[in-house]
Amino acid sequence: MVRLTMKIFQPKLFTSMHSYSKKQLLHDVIAGVIVAIIALPLSIALAIASGVSPEKGLYTAIVAGFVIAILGGSKVNISGPTAAFATIVASIVAQYDVSGLVIATIMAGIILILMGIFKFGSLIKYIPYTITTGFTSGIAVTIVIGQIKDFLGLTFVEGTKAVESMEKVKAIITSISTFNWQALLVGLIALAILIVWPHISKMIPGSLIAVVAGVIIVKVFSMDVNTIGDLYQISSSLPPFAVPTFDLAMIRQLLPSAFTIAILAGIESLLSCVVSDGMIDDRHNSNTELIAQGVGNICSGLFGGIPATGAIARTAANVKNGGRTPVAGIVHAVVLLLILVVLMPYAAWIPMPVIAAILFMVAYNMCEWRQFVKICKTAPKSDILVLVVTFVLTIVFDLVVAIEVGMLIAMILFMKRMVDITHIRAWTEADEKSETDGGRLKVIPKNTDVFEINGPMFFASSEKFASIPLREGAKVLIIRMRNVPTLDASAMKTLTAIYQACEQTGVTLVISHANEQPLSVMRKSGFVNTIGAENFKSNIDEALAYADHLVKA
Repeated sequence: MVRLTMKIFQPKLFTSMHSYSKKQLLHDVIAGVIVAIIALPLSIALAIASGVSPEKGLYTAIVAGFVIAILGGSKVNISGPTAAFATIVASIVAQYDVSGLVIATIMAGIILILMGIFKFGSLIKYIPYTITTGFTSGIAVTIVIGQIKDFLGLTFVEGTKAVESMEKVKAIITSISTFNWQALLVGLIALAILIVWPHISKMIPGSLIAVVAGVIIVKVFSMDVNTIGDLYQISSSLPPFAVPTFDLAMIRQLLPSAFTIAILAGIESLLSCVVSDGMIDDRHNSNTELIAQGVGNICSGLFGGIPATGAIARTAANVKNGGRTPVAGIVHAVVLLLILVVLMPYAAWIPMPVIAAILFMVAYNMCEWRQFVKICKTAPKSDILVLVVTFVLTIVFDLVVAIEVGMLIAMILFMKRMVDITHIRAWTEADEKSETDGGRLKVIPKNTDVFEINGPMFFASSEKFASIPLREGAKVLIIRMRNVPTLDASAMKTLTAIYQACEQTGVTLVISHANEQPLSVMRKSGFVNTIGAENFKSNIDEALAYADHLVKA
């Protein structure tokens, strides 16, 4: 049991220490400081986009980033708030307040831990790429819609409800007459810096330069532009520890959202790990990473933060600046803690159009529009349908609905594909030439019928082989299952019905070349004992020879 647990949970921090050196410590410290500088404006911006106060973004990066770095299954993964959560977090806060968000975050953490313990790390890859692309692109659009107000300096009418994306669009159109040209100017300057600066220097993040430039412009020219301090109360205190009061009714209501947060955290974190593996030639432990993400999210909720996951951009920056062990992630969290205590009051000066510009760039970088267009041009119509439906539902409704409906459509379409490739071929000629058997002639004995099933035998395809005809005068029915990879309970019931029909008409049922999984199902159901083990043959040649013997006898 202990050995099994260790295989599931093996934090990279402890294995990295075996060959740690002073030189690597220096590289990790430098990378951690740079990543902290990158994470500072992003954490504040993502907290605001999520509908919570700015410092909660830092609480998340500090607490979750520290815990996940210590316990994680990747050497270089950097965790914190990400844009993927913005829409669903804002929705939870609007409906259940911050207390509801804390409960949902802790529940998501518990789900992630269970996913890791039960080795679900490898199962997340089975979520269709069209769904992840659809909701990622949808989230990017919702982030853009949510930041138009601050970018244009609009003033919504008092009492305006603007939680869902469509409500925000309506409020923007209604309030367009309140447009503030000064806010737009500051936003455009910040956006230009964010676009141009990476071509000038990659050592200092463009978001930090944009923030500094925005603050200077607004202060020097006394511009009439909203700042963070105008809209939020900012705290520079340490993350407060508080255990929420769990209410059964609220837990029931928040469970779908908690599952969505857990799935998003798992997908984004493991995707970040895969990307970083290729950069440092290492292999992460997916189940350990899920457990670490779970513990990190629980701690984030207990210390007033929001959901966290592995951040691909910050992880890439960590690697590019020399980070090679979880020490860099720990340093990143400690530096952010120092910034919170010392510099957080100055965050009140940051103009809201600058925050909007930063989030516009975040949305652009995550939208995957090239992949979206490529799928629409090259993929089958069914994949395009899943992509577009998930994308539209993410924008019009919310992420929970989008993922649920997207997965449902994907599963239905997958089953349809499986049904389409499943077919039955009757061997009706006296001399059957089988291309799959090297073109050899197969002589079918007198009074023998042969049916070959190709494709999975499951509940959706059962109807296709339920009506295998029993020819009058036939003495043996051979069902060839060489190309049947799987068999489920529904198909097993249909197969049993075929046997019963054979028994009533005096026909011997022979099964040819049953593969491992179908044969296992037939053994467990008692079907093998029912028709007799002697009626199972390993290949069609044996089955035909056996049928000839039965007919002559």
